[in-house]
Amino acid sequence: MIVLIAALAGAFIGAAQARRRKGARLDMLQYGAVYAIAFALLGLIVTIAIERML
Repeated sequence: MIVLIAALAGAFIGAAQARRRKGARLDMLQYGAVYAIAFALLGLIVTIAIERML
């Protein structure tokens, strides 16, 4: 669940970052995808860490 939430948050943040930089629609999609992947990986690490502690 953490991974999905992190991926969605990353996509939103990435698209907002591209929009602030006056990017086109494809720029927003690319930034959104990259941020979503990065945040999903961080969410996966957090999930694994939580599972290991429990």
